[in-house]
Amino acid sequence: MDTEHSADLLAARALGVATRLPAQDLERARRFYAEKLGLEPVDERPGGLLYRVGGCEFALFSSAGAASGSFTQMGWQVDDIDAVVTELRRRGVVFEEVDLPGLRTEGGIAEIEGNYPSKGARGERGAWFRDSEGNLLGIGQAVT
Repeated sequence: MDTEHSADLLAARALGVATRLPAQDLERARRFYAEKLGLEPVDERPGGLLYRVGGCEFALFSSAGAASGSFTQMGWQVDDIDAVVTELRRRGVVFEEVDLPGLRTEGGIAEIEGNYPSKGARGERGAWFRDSEGNLLGIGQAVT
C-alpha cells in the first residue's frame, strides 16, 4: 500500500458508514423496531435485517453474544427531541436516567453543552434507551 496516500483511504473510497447491532433474538428485535420505533427493514437476509433512516442505514444481525450496553452504539439526530421522547414513551420505550458528574438527565433528557461538535451547535440535548437486545441507542437534538 502506498503509505503517502494511505491516510485518506477511507475518505476517498468509502461509500458511507453503517452501524451493525447484535441481536440474540432477531424476531424479537424486529418487533421492537417496528412496534416501538416505527421502523421496518428494507432488506432481509438469513441472520440479518437492514434498515434505512434519513439517508443512513443500520443492520441488526443475529449474534450469540450480547451487547455490553455500556456506551451509545447508535444515535438518531432529530429536530424536536421533546416530541420524539414523548411519542416513544407513549409506545412503551423506557429512557435511561443518568446522574453523573457533567451529565444528568431530567425527564430522560440531558443538556450537553460543548461536549462534542454537533454540526456547528453550541451543544446538544440527548436521551438514551435500550432496544430489546440491550443495545444502548441515543437521540440527539442540536442546540444552537
